[in-house]
Amino acid sequence: MLMSPKKVILFNPRSAEAKHRIPNSILQVGASIYGKYDFVFVDGNREPDPWVKIESYLATGEFGYFGTTVMPGPQLRQAIPYAMRTREKYPEVVNIWGGYFASNQHKVVLNSPFVDYVINGPGDHAFPALLDALEAGESVDTIRNLIFLKEGQIKETVKEALLDQNKLPQLPYEFLNKFYPVTGYLGKTFMGHKTIAYHSSFGCPFTCSFCAVVPIYNARWKGKSAQNIYQDIKFLKEEYGADAIEFHDNNFFVSQRRTVEFSKLVKDEGIQWWGEGRIDTLDRYSDESLALMREAGCRMIFFGAESGNDEILDQMDKGGTQTAAQIKAFAERLRPFDIIPEYSFVLGMPGKSPEAVMKQIESDIKFIREVKEVNPNTEIIIYLYSPVPTEGSELYEQVTKAGFAFPEKLEDWLEPQWEKFDLRKNPLTPWLTGPMVDKIQNFETVLNAYYPTVSDFKLSKSQRRAMRIASAPRYKLNLYDYPYELKAMQKLWRYRQPEIEGFYSE
Repeated sequence: MLMSPKKVILFNPRSAEAKHRIPNSILQVGASIYGKYDFVFVDGNREPDPWVKIESYLATGEFGYFGTTVMPGPQLRQAIPYAMRTREKYPEVVNIWGGYFASNQHKVVLNSPFVDYVINGPGDHAFPALLDALEAGESVDTIRNLIFLKEGQIKETVKEALLDQNKLPQLPYEFLNKFYPVTGYLGKTFMGHKTIAYHSSFGCPFTCSFCAVVPIYNARWKGKSAQNIYQDIKFLKEEYGADAIEFHDNNFFVSQRRTVEFSKLVKDEGIQWWGEGRIDTLDRYSDESLALMREAGCRMIFFGAESGNDEILDQMDKGGTQTAAQIKAFAERLRPFDIIPEYSFVLGMPGKSPEAVMKQIESDIKFIREVKEVNPNTEIIIYLYSPVPTEGSELYEQVTKAGFAFPEKLEDWLEPQWEKFDLRKNPLTPWLTGPMVDKIQNFETVLNAYYPTVSDFKLSKSQRRAMRIASAPRYKLNLYDYPYELKAMQKLWRYRQPEIEGFYSE
C-alpha cells in the first residue's frame, strides 16, 4: 500500500507592513505544488500568534515539510524562532527556507542546525522537485536552485534559467481564500481604497553592487506579457474590487514596449499604480510613453538615485549610464507628466577617511536639495548603506577590509541592531560615526517636515502646513541639528515613512 505524501506548511512571517500585503511568495510556491501535494498557508501578518496555528498542524503528524519565505529584517523575528521550535519539538519535519535572506545568507542559515534546505531564487521547479526527491528517498544533487549541506559542506547547485512567466500556473487566490479572505489584503493607500500587491516579473538586468537582487538573479530578467498582466489585474478588480496596484517587481519598466502595451490595455480601468524602475531606463522612454503611462494610472515610480556623485555611482555599478546630472534632469522631466519620482539615496558609503565620508554625506544632502528645487514633488527616501554579501565584488571586498562582518550564528540576527540594519536605518559599518548618522537622520527629519510624503494620506492639510512652517527656518538656513520639535510633531501625528511602513494604513 502506497503511503500518502507528507503535507506541507507554507509560512509567510510577519513583516513591518502589517496585514495589507498579499503573500505572493508563498502563493507562487503554492501554485507550483497545487493539486500534487496537500498544503496549508499560514500568514504571520494575519495571525495573532502564528505559532499556535503552525503547531496545530505539526501536532497532527501529517505534515512533513515546513516551508518559510524569509526576507531580511522583521520577518526573522518569527522565521528563526519557529525553525528552532520545529526542530526541537518535531525533528522529523524538514525545514525549507526561501527568499532573499535565505539565499544571500545561506552559509549562516545552513550552518545552523535548524534549516535543511535553501531554495536559491525562484522555487517554481526547485520546490516541487525537492519534495519529490525527499518523498522518494532520492538524491537532491541535480535539483537546480538549491543549496544544502552534504557531508558537512555547503553544496550550491546550478542556477536554473528564469522561466517563461506566461507559462507558470495562476496564483491560487481561491485556495488562499480558504485561509484568509483575499479582500482582507486590499488596503487603503494614497492611490486607492483597495490596493493589492502584484509581481509581473522576476529579476533585474543590472548588477548594482549594493543590491540584494544581484546575487540571486545574476543580471537576468523575465516578465509576463502585457496582455497577461492586464488579465490578472482585470481579474483582481472584478473578483476582489482592487482599484490600485503596487507592482513589486525588482524592475517593472525594463521593456518600454511592454509598459506601453500594458498602459494602453489598462487605461480605461480606473486603476492607479506604482512600480520600481531605473532612471537611465525610463529616461529613454519617449514623452508619448510617459504621458500614456500617467493617463493609464501610473501615479508614482520608485527609482534608485543612490548618490549625486558620479564616482560613487560608478562604485555602485549603476550600469555606467546613470549620472548625477541625469538624476536631476529626469526629476525635472517628469514634473509636467504628473508622475511622482520617488528617489532613494544611499548615504554613508565607505570612504578613504572619516573626513571623506562626512564630506560625501554633506554633498549628497546638497544634491537632494537641488533635486527638490527642480521638482518639489520628488519623494525622497534615505537609506544608510548596508553591505550585501556579493563575494568577489570590489565594494564588498572594500567593506570587509574595513572591518565589517555579518553575524556568524543565525540566532545573532535576532539582535535588534541587525533588524534595523536590514531596514537600512541602523549602521553597523565601522566607518560611520555617531555625528555622521546624526547628520543624515536629522536632515531626514527636517526634509520630511518641510516636504511631507504624499503617501501619508492621513496627514491633514493643517498638519502638513504646520510642519512646513515649523521646519522652514531650518530647511532654508541648512540648520539640521537637534530637530526635537519636528520629531515631536511627527511622532504625535504618526508620520509614516514608506520605506519602513509601506503605503498602507491600518
